[in-house]
Amino acid sequence: MTAIVMTHGAFCGGWTFDGFSAPFEAAGFQVLAPDLRGHGADDPADRVVGVSMSDYAADIARVCADLEEPPILLGHSMGGLVALLAARRTPVKALVLLAPSPPWGMMGASFEETATAFGVQVASLFTGGALYPDHGLMRAFSLDRLDKAGREAAVARLRPESALAVRETLNWWLDPFMTTSLGPGPIGAPALVIAGEGDVVHSPATARAVADRIGAGFRQMPGMSHWLVGEPGWEGVAETALSWLKDDLSSAA
Repeated sequence: MTAIVMTHGAFCGGWTFDGFSAPFEAAGFQVLAPDLRGHGADDPADRVVGVSMSDYAADIARVCADLEEPPILLGHSMGGLVALLAARRTPVKALVLLAPSPPWGMMGASFEETATAFGVQVASLFTGGALYPDHGLMRAFSLDRLDKAGREAAVARLRPESALAVRETLNWWLDPFMTTSLGPGPIGAPALVIAGEGDVVHSPATARAVADRIGAGFRQMPGMSHWLVGEPGWEGVAETALSWLKDDLSSAA
């Protein structure tokens, strides 16, 4: 049974994929949705202090390496970038990236992306290393298409994030270590990038640029925003990924 390792985004946890994983399991995949380091419901806030994107990538790479065969990696938002970095560390069968954060050297294509990066840069200067989620921003830009009950349920589960990891992702030009750089050459695995038409966290233009950078296919979901794993229409996102995986795995057989 082929495994799919699903990697969540900033401030979230493996719960992100509670519903989204169902169509993949029904299609016969083994789904793993680990919490990134420090993102478990019972983890203390300081568990993320000093944690780098390279730590997250190494953790996911270890999950993949412990499986009997190379898995498929699926990542959402910052988790998409973690998946990309993990794929540089261990063999993977394929990559599916949902509204991925761009790697080192790639600027966001929209004003909102630039403004968010600047805001995080300023906010993180006043943290002890654990950056707490801005619930207002999450409601307005990431969870905006959920109904009120779903939005508040998601907000209640948000976790502190590593300020270092967020800076390495959104303010890569301040990172002399080029932590989120993909390095030269192809990723070495077929990949698909999926974006929401109305996403202002990682715009379709940014997602397409990521796809071009890694030689991936690109799909844009009409009317959708950033929370591709749970907002209305998520089933279509899952079906798009499954259809592509079916074709890709069949052609590789």
